[in-house]
Amino acid sequence: MALATRTGRRPSFARTVWDSTVGKKTVMAVSGLIMLLYLVAHMIGNLKIFFGAGEFDHYAHWLRTVGEPFMHYEWTLWLIRVVLVVAVVAHAVCAYQLSRRDIRARPNKYVHRKPRASYATRTMRWGGIILGLFIVWHLLDLTTGTVHPGFRPGHPYQNVVDTFSTWYGNVIYIVAMLALGLHIRHGFWSAAQTLGAGSRTRDRVLKTAADVLALLLTAGFIAVPVGVMTGVVS
Repeated sequence: MALATRTGRRPSFARTVWDSTVGKKTVMAVSGLIMLLYLVAHMIGNLKIFFGAGEFDHYAHWLRTVGEPFMHYEWTLWLIRVVLVVAVVAHAVCAYQLSRRDIRARPNKYVHRKPRASYATRTMRWGGIILGLFIVWHLLDLTTGTVHPGFRPGHPYQNVVDTFSTWYGNVIYIVAMLALGLHIRHGFWSAAQTLGAGSRTRDRVLKTAADVLALLLTAGFIAVPVGVMTGVVS
């Protein structure tokens, strides 16, 4: 309203949606689903490591040639990266702003405790912070090699094996994947409600889908470090 008074014009529709709580929740839901689709594809690709170095390295090379000759080398991969960065930033900004808005709306603690929320619900904020830090570490470890001693460009299989041959690499990855599972379990359900997919008849199906999806993704991602630790992948 103040903006409209100062400029003499009403805020744009996009600005109005962005400033609203419903708009921010919608942005979180859509960006979350984009990241979820990527995670499913990423997990499937990661599991190729169980078929040997040749198969995994070929897959990593293929990611850089998708769309050729129409797309130049790595253009499709960079396009995916840009979309993911936008989704992650939008998701994080909306989560922070909604959290601050919630705190301002309820500055005092409740006299009576609210019904106990699920573990995933109560850890969504911390889970988001853990995942944000993990993304930075994961990129520096297996994409740029900045924090990866002995990193070999063009040898993704060996780089993955090297990472999960260290105790700290396993701890960081497994903790992050457990946080991811909890985040997906609650986030998928919340996104469905925000986008209007929930109903009395579909709620049970959506909750089951959230549980199964979170379990499969967590198990799929953790299978890689476990494979290295047990010698199945070497």
